[in-house]
Amino acid sequence: MAEYRLHCFAQSGNAYKVALALEMASADWEAVFVDFFNGANRSPEFLALNPMGEVPVLEHRGERLTQSGAILDYLSETLGRFKPAPGMRREALRWTLWDNHKLTSNLATWRFMTNFLPPEKRSSEVIAFLEGRAKGALAVLEGHLADHDWIAGPALDGGPTTADLSCVGYLYFGDEYQIAWEHDYPSVMGWLDRIAALPGWKHPYECMPGHPLPGRD
Repeated sequence: MAEYRLHCFAQSGNAYKVALALEMASADWEAVFVDFFNGANRSPEFLALNPMGEVPVLEHRGERLTQSGAILDYLSETLGRFKPAPGMRREALRWTLWDNHKLTSNLATWRFMTNFLPPEKRSSEVIAFLEGRAKGALAVLEGHLADHDWIAGPALDGGPTTADLSCVGYLYFGDEYQIAWEHDYPSVMGWLDRIAALPGWKHPYECMPGHPLPGRD
């Protein structure tokens, strides 16, 4: 059995945040598929792992952790990677909390409603609201990255910190949004390219199980 076990599925950007950290650190890890689209996250077995009914869930040396931000903080200690420099830990935490509340929350829900929810269940008003909120958050990130290579400065080991890994979770699904990325968010795109150029990077559909969905190529 691998040292780290990550309960995840390919379409989850929150799970990708953790999978990417493990992959880029060359950790000994394995993915445990959660069949989210068929309700596996609501099964008694999964709820025993995480009563919140959410992925990711990380198992490691008797520890069981949930919520991507908390897991990333834990991994920065156990992997010795992605740890903010002295004096920048709260800055990384600030951006991680902002991501969870402003960026991921709106971007992920917008994506889900427009790509995975049956058309008859979609609300154009709700989708328009989420799109506006998501694009507003992306504008904040774009402004910050215009003069920063990394969100909370380079990590102690160089490169991205946990803040970058948190904020990047849903952004490699770029073609699943109606966004003119290169035109509207060039600094974000440059940052995504910097991360993708690092050793160990993989697209979420390449490092977690469950893609493509049945009936999709």
